Amino acid sequence: MGYGTSITVDIPYAEAVARVRSALQEQGFGVLTEIDVKATLQAKLGEQIEDYVILGACNPSLANKALSIDRGIGLLLPCNVVVRTTAAGTVIEALDPQVMVTLTGAPELKAVADEAARRLADALASLTG
Repeated sequence: MGYGTSITVDIPYAEAVARVRSALQEQGFGVLTEIDVKATLQAKLGEQIEDYVILGACNPSLANKALSIDRGIGLLLPCNVVVRTTAAGTVIEALDPQVMVTLTGAPELKAVADEAARRLADALASLTG
């Protein structure tokens, strides 16, 4: 089972992070959390990895709809978006919101997941155009 969508862009990492933030904002998402995985692993474990950040994106309207259906859905919010470097370029990955429908077995979440997926797909598409 796939659990996300991924694109690779020929944009430097720092610029890609800024453009992802902007693309998410244009689709109604705010970034509630940011985890600099590279810095964290270096500081806590002395490990070296590529540039890697996890952005916790949230669309308040969609989150409210999902929480109205299932209060426990907060365990699966926000929509995580990863930006990381590879030899092929900067990879941008977004969690597929349909995962919350699959994991919960709550078909009434499908419409919310569909809308979130469309908005995330539009955000990613804007980065490749």
